[in-house]
Amino acid sequence: MIVTVTFNPSLDRTMAFPALVHGEVQRADSTIEDPGGKGVNVTRFLTAHGTQSIAVLPVGGPMGHALTSALDEAGIPYRAIPIAGRTRANVAVVEPDGTTTKLNEAGPVLSGAEIDALVEAVAELATPGGWVAVAGSLPTGQSTDVVLRVAEVARRAGARFALDISGAALADGLAARPDLIKPNEEELGEILGRELTTIDEVLDGCDEARARGAGAVICSLGAEGAVLVDGDGRWHGTGPRVAVLSTVGAGDSLLSGFLHAGGSGPDALSVGIAWATAAVQTPGTGVPPAELIDPTAVEVSAIDSALT
Repeated sequence: MIVTVTFNPSLDRTMAFPALVHGEVQRADSTIEDPGGKGVNVTRFLTAHGTQSIAVLPVGGPMGHALTSALDEAGIPYRAIPIAGRTRANVAVVEPDGTTTKLNEAGPVLSGAEIDALVEAVAELATPGGWVAVAGSLPTGQSTDVVLRVAEVARRAGARFALDISGAALADGLAARPDLIKPNEEELGEILGRELTTIDEVLDGCDEARARGAGAVICSLGAEGAVLVDGDGRWHGTGPRVAVLSTVGAGDSLLSGFLHAGGSGPDALSVGIAWATAAVQTPGTGVPPAELIDPTAVEVSAIDSALT
């Protein structure tokens, strides 16, 4: 079982425009609405491809009702924690060349009792040998200690712990010694205090994140693929060049595919990149379709640490 935790879920609306002109009234060519939040996306993608997963998320207000209705309609397993605040709505604006502009609300403040209920739900659902994955932003004003609390209940259940988050929550979350983290190069550079501009710099940054507590690091590099660094080695993988419809959810697809394929090693990296490649060819945050997923088209090469 893969339990995902989304502290700040959303109802996501993706709008495609023929062009985006600042300050002008414009009409979308199409609009797609999906249940959103990084952890929710991971559970959606995994469930669609036959891997058992359940999303734990706080919901409140009309948007919260719309979000759970969308999950029900799609047959996505979830545990909803009622909150007094209002679930947020996010908008992604996509241009014809795939350029994506995201407009995200901050989300509600959660009370101590609401956080306790979320953590308790994870404790009930986590299974030995499974995964607990915290993904996405924290609620407004929320202490990063909540990441450590979730990691603790995951460990107590015998589950592995993955972290796909950014900023202080990622930096502080390394103290929980997560089995896996999945930043992009900008997020990794942010917690290390420096810009990472080359593959070698990213690989060294992954080594440093492991020295700070991460068991394994997948760092996504956009069109340049992704790298994986763990206790067994370092790998760089790239997918085929494809026409990009939307980059929204590509990172979530990378993590989903990696976990779907076992959650370790270069073969899982190939699957993760194949899922991400399919995702950028899919409108909005739609599920990457099986017919577009081709791990054999992904090239993964081992990197000798002595050469970097």
